[in-house]
Amino acid sequence: MAAASNVTEIIFLGFSQRQNLQKVVLVTFLLMYTAIVLGNGLMVATVLASKGLSSPMYFFLGYLSLVEMCYCSVTAPKLIFDSWRKRKVISLHGCITQIFFLHFFGGTEIFLLTAMAYDRYVAICRPLRYTAIMSPRVCGLLVGAAWGGGLLHSAGQAFLMFQLPFCGPNTIDHYFCDVHPVLKLACSDTFLVSLLVIANGGSISVVSFAGLLASYALILHSLRTHAAGARRRALSTCASHLAVVALFFIPCSFVYMRPCVTLPADKVVAVFYTVVTPLLNPFIYSFRNTEVKNAMKRLMGRKGTWEENDR
Repeated sequence: MAAASNVTEIIFLGFSQRQNLQKVVLVTFLLMYTAIVLGNGLMVATVLASKGLSSPMYFFLGYLSLVEMCYCSVTAPKLIFDSWRKRKVISLHGCITQIFFLHFFGGTEIFLLTAMAYDRYVAICRPLRYTAIMSPRVCGLLVGAAWGGGLLHSAGQAFLMFQLPFCGPNTIDHYFCDVHPVLKLACSDTFLVSLLVIANGGSISVVSFAGLLASYALILHSLRTHAAGARRRALSTCASHLAVVALFFIPCSFVYMRPCVTLPADKVVAVFYTVVTPLLNPFIYSFRNTEVKNAMKRLMGRKGTWEENDR
């Protein structure tokens, strides 16, 4: 049962209350969100439509792009819509729902990045057994485990928030609902809930990050015996993945792997893992990967041919 609450809505302070700055926020995030949807949507379409991108690496990349689109869509449209309004408000149930989906897609992304690191480890350190180990069934199970892990993580966070009573105040200095700023609004002792929140999010981050470090430590150790050309190709594919991992994990660690306190910098840091990483993801993978660039050109060329035939 949810705790009794007098609060029925949450008010966001957003980035600024000044009208001219809100217009800048509106235009900036509208352009960024459009680029995220188009870029990641193109990546998903390219992986689905291109027979040459059938390896497990691209299978995971397609799902990563899908998750990035969903993850950004939890916060960006609301921020864009609120930039038109003087009063930025969300219902209490809507706030907890936003927390659920934010952690659902965020947790799924963490597990997908870990699965991609394992895929790179098998490809480089076990090349002769790569096809057997990373079979379609195994890849499907890894993606299913990523979605399931994200669901369990987000259900735990939302359940903890749902049990708290909120009696006022109802204003948070942020542009979306997250566990730390919402915890500050609870009118009960949140010490135990804070520990559970940290344990839930921190354990996932620590375990996943340890898996990533172990994978790349084994990869670097294995590359010592490779020829220089093979070493460069392997490092090139790993560099794209490491860039996305760094862009996502570093700001997330700053926010979630610490005591449940809010800092003025949290809003800016949140932009990096909710908007900047999804924005850069397709560019990082496409610009550094010839196969993806060629597949995108073929897809766009095919689309142009279809349009000419329709005419």
